[in-house]
Amino acid sequence: MQSANVNFQAEARLGDGPPFLGLDPAPRSYQSWVADETIEDYALRYAPRSYRRWTPATIVHTALGGISFLALEAIGAVLTLSFGTTTTILAVLIATVFIFITSLPIAYHAARSNVDMDLLTRGAGFGYIGSSVTSLIYLTYTVIFFALEGAIIAQALLVSFGLPLPLGYLLSTLAILPIAIRGMTVISRFQKVTQAPWLILGLLPFLAIGLVEPQPLAIWMAAPDPGVTMLALGGAISVLCALTLQIGEQVDYLRFLPSKETTPPWRWWGALLMAGPGWILIGGLKIVMGSFLVTLALASGMDARTAAEPIGMFRHAFGYLFEPTLALLFATVYILIAQLKINVTNAYAGSLAGSNFFVRVARYHPGRLVWLVLHVTIACALMMLGVFATLEAVLAFYANLAMAWLGAILADLAVLKPIGLSPARIEFRRAHLPDFHPVGCGGMALGGLVGCALYLGLGGPGPQAWSPVIAFGTSVLGALAIAALVRGRGYLARRPQEFSPLTSCDCAICSHGYEVQDLAYCTFYHKPICSLCCSLEPHCRDYCKRATPAVGGRVAGAPRPGRILPLNVPPRIGRRIWQVLAVFLTLMSGLALGYAGLRLLLASGRETSLLPQLLFAALPLVLLLALWLVMTYERRRLTEEDLVGALIRLNSAQHELALNQRLAAIGEVAATISHELRNPLGTVAGSIEVLARSPGIGPEAAEDVERARRNIGRCGRIIDMLLDFARQEPHERQIIEVDGWLQSVLADHSARTVAQVEVEPGLKLICDPARLQFAVCNLLDNAMQAVEAKAAADFAPRIALRAHRAGGRVLIEVEDNGPGLATDLIARAFDPLVTGRPQGVGLGLPLVRRVAQIHGGEASIVRTGADGTLMRLSLPEQAP
Repeated sequence: MQSANVNFQAEARLGDGPPFLGLDPAPRSYQSWVADETIEDYALRYAPRSYRRWTPATIVHTALGGISFLALEAIGAVLTLSFGTTTTILAVLIATVFIFITSLPIAYHAARSNVDMDLLTRGAGFGYIGSSVTSLIYLTYTVIFFALEGAIIAQALLVSFGLPLPLGYLLSTLAILPIAIRGMTVISRFQKVTQAPWLILGLLPFLAIGLVEPQPLAIWMAAPDPGVTMLALGGAISVLCALTLQIGEQVDYLRFLPSKETTPPWRWWGALLMAGPGWILIGGLKIVMGSFLVTLALASGMDARTAAEPIGMFRHAFGYLFEPTLALLFATVYILIAQLKINVTNAYAGSLAGSNFFVRVARYHPGRLVWLVLHVTIACALMMLGVFATLEAVLAFYANLAMAWLGAILADLAVLKPIGLSPARIEFRRAHLPDFHPVGCGGMALGGLVGCALYLGLGGPGPQAWSPVIAFGTSVLGALAIAALVRGRGYLARRPQEFSPLTSCDCAICSHGYEVQDLAYCTFYHKPICSLCCSLEPHCRDYCKRATPAVGGRVAGAPRPGRILPLNVPPRIGRRIWQVLAVFLTLMSGLALGYAGLRLLLASGRETSLLPQLLFAALPLVLLLALWLVMTYERRRLTEEDLVGALIRLNSAQHELALNQRLAAIGEVAATISHELRNPLGTVAGSIEVLARSPGIGPEAAEDVERARRNIGRCGRIIDMLLDFARQEPHERQIIEVDGWLQSVLADHSARTVAQVEVEPGLKLICDPARLQFAVCNLLDNAMQAVEAKAAADFAPRIALRAHRAGGRVLIEVEDNGPGLATDLIARAFDPLVTGRPQGVGLGLPLVRRVAQIHGGEASIVRTGADGTLMRLSLPEQAP
């Protein structure tokens, strides 16, 4: 990837950055398997344009290969045995329409923004930390389905070769590692190679059934059917609702879709629909096929348990074409191919979800391979516990959480973004996101709590059967209601920057080049860093998002002057209490959910009467654990803040020392320069004036004389600026009426034609008027040059000169609507001999800062960007 030195326009408030030249970040290097893009596939990142070289047809081909899982047929069989054929078909139709509609906005935004499910959730109203919960839910989804698919492989190996189930579980787990390790490139090739055998073997038994069985549909429809009831329909739909998160695995492919602008619309939209929500069209058909096959197997005399297993139903289906031994062999081969295709995708998606979760929780990224191994290990343990035997109960319980998550995302993507209550762009970078946002987190929490409570039977049999649907509706309505209350506020912690005209840039920490969509400007280091390095950075402690950064020695978040706190009450006590309560409730909820999930996995018939007693007995221990976790985190946070504060002060002191040394050197040579240059310049100026009055001087000579006059004047101004650095004290102090004084300053300045004065009435200031006038005029000069540089036919130059009182200080501000400062100059704008103009000297702003310091104040750049620059002089009302 090509990279370039950064030089872009910042739109963020510069007040969010430290008032010194940024610290030098510690270089970060990744393990070779992390840096290898064929393995990582830009995991945890925006998928760059340079990497998205697959054709839309390849995306569709690969994505559809990931829905080969036979758990769909197994689900169809289980639903048919539990609720009957009619209820199953009706539930599949309803769920297919629902999943297609709800998956479409997710697929569109993921393909449009080229991000995976986790990054999409961050920008859909959950926030940076809030979306970590959804990563855990998605990780659970991939683990559960990996275990289900692996159990199907183990059952096939048991029936075909007599291989013990534990050994089959282990082999089904290890078989996918060589492919899943290498990432999306190898997975795509594997899906392409196995696609034709999978399709042929999957369709072959149905063709045989149609040719051999005289009335297969009549047998299917004639099966015992208890009829459609609302309870049965709700139960069937609840199981199918867990499949909605399959769109997350489809998104892993869709994020590599080529740019919409460079792809014909029919190809782009066709690939989006087929590889995204279109999966459920084939998936729904596979569920119906499972219902059909289990009915035929039962009609042939096979027991219900064996018929519900894919190896049983497909052995019977291939029996229409081959003799029993050969039918079993073909069924086994088909199951192995289908299950390896889906479990490779499950493992890959789960490793991404695990990486995303632990990057935010632990700020540690050892590589996707570590979480891949963890993922398959947990899945193998679930197989040993017999997850396939409790398929219906596991999916129905999990569906409540999945639907609550989906409802909150859908509310943001399909409603809030189109009406403008949520940012149109999917923002995923930590530097620009709040930790939590109430819209997504609140909507999902409401939906999840309501759904799980109803599923546990608190509302009776009817709501229990429809709990996932109710959870979805509650989540959507809750998210919309919260969005209406916050009115679109809080989605972004600070405004993103524009890196134009660059398309790529090097990360200041890992030194790799990335496209600008994956970069953020770090106000802690004053350098661009990539999104992953930003996520892993432990030292800044979200400095860029602090509302009140440390200025003048006061630490951000510390009590402000005038705030009354009771004696002996530690600071941030309210925050610590809230953290303890939040951790306590989270641990208790996890304990309750873990107990309920364990009962489901073990298929235990015991009553839950012991649950309240167990939870009550665990209260003291969980509370102590929560207190210990919060205090451990607090000690770590304080230690890190002390270390960062010491580094900041050291860096600031070193920078100030270097600056003072440069100023001292300038002051020492100022007198020599004045003496050595003023006399020759005076002689040259006199000669020029004599020459100008000479009779018969021609037009060309007159132009040369005028040019010499301008350059002599410029040399004189440079000498005056150099001499000003040698003068440490103001010549005089007096009280001035700020309003009248600023009016007089502006009256003698060229900016008077476009500038407006806004002064707080009755404002007075003790200062050196001559020095302060020089500083204000210098700021006006810069503003005037900025608006002239942006001059255009439809551009109206505007300069505002303001003065007002704030916190016992007088703030004099000069604001323009020019193009703003280049970001690489912002941190050094007040350093001597630093300038962004070809003809500049670089002494104007340093002199302004010196004037402010002489008066006991400070000069700063409040903000700068494409919409202009705001400069400020902050002075005490009483001069020191």
